Amino acid sequence: MRVIAKAGTEEVAWVYLGDYGDGRRVEFVESLQPPIPREEKWVLLVSTLLGCPVGCPFCDAGGDYQGMLTAEEIFQQIDYPVRRRYPDGSVPVRKWKIQFARMGEPALNPAVLTVLDELPSRYDAPGLLPSLSTVAPASSDRFFRELLAIKRRCYSGGRFQLQFSLHTTDDQRRNELVPVKKWSFGQIADYAGDWYEAGDRKVTLNFALAEDSPLDPAVLRRHFSPERFLLKITPLNPTFAAKAAGLSSYVNPDLPDEANPRLTRLREAGYRVLLSIGEREEDRIGSNCGQYLRRYQAQETDLAGAYDYSLTRL
Repeated sequence: MRVIAKAGTEEVAWVYLGDYGDGRRVEFVESLQPPIPREEKWVLLVSTLLGCPVGCPFCDAGGDYQGMLTAEEIFQQIDYPVRRRYPDGSVPVRKWKIQFARMGEPALNPAVLTVLDELPSRYDAPGLLPSLSTVAPASSDRFFRELLAIKRRCYSGGRFQLQFSLHTTDDQRRNELVPVKKWSFGQIADYAGDWYEAGDRKVTLNFALAEDSPLDPAVLRRHFSPERFLLKITPLNPTFAAKAAGLSSYVNPDLPDEANPRLTRLREAGYRVLLSIGEREEDRIGSNCGQYLRRYQAQETDLAGAYDYSLTRL
């Protein structure tokens, strides 16, 4: 892989554009969480597919799907920032989070399992914390069975973060937002019953909440025990796809969460609720999950609040 361009800032995040040849390009990210220094927390976001076949209407990473990346191609996205910062492959970071959540649904690529299995031996990184975010495609049962075995073998004791992206508690609305055949809430809950063990992190249920997307505590309680699940609420990122679909974010990044009655009801139902609002600069850079710098380059008009940084050719 040759890194041909980047956008961002050293203080917040870099988005890199990698070229594998024959028009096969991906994006990957390294980011910080100011004011936390890199020595305390460093986050990488890697792509697992060339584009994405799912086609969520709020995500700019969809379209132009060209297939799966190999394990070595995924590792190249990790190696580039690692060797830039830590040439000997030793990563002395207290919390080094690698998110399989940039371009592509990771459960559609078995090579992700190979990467997860080899990560602990590939780097000297006591703070390694893989994080896998998935919409739970129905075709990926074998992937999830093998993922569970790898987690038990390599990442017990809270060293793995699993997230299911639901976005709503309404089945019809979920099908609109995630237009692929996928696990039911009951199937996700059953899997979490096998996954969650003493000392593990709770399984995260993520809701990138649009204004018209129901989020009913009663539905959640029927399926998801607060002892095993936590809820993460995020704004709907400002993307060209969301704009074209007429979607707007329910979460106002400028309002504190105590002013949000929906979050209050979720907490009253017994859940730990995280309102996850990143740096506003990340939207301008395009480093949040689901952004797509290549698509920005093809636009003739700007998108307010996002993609404000120009690509620097390398």
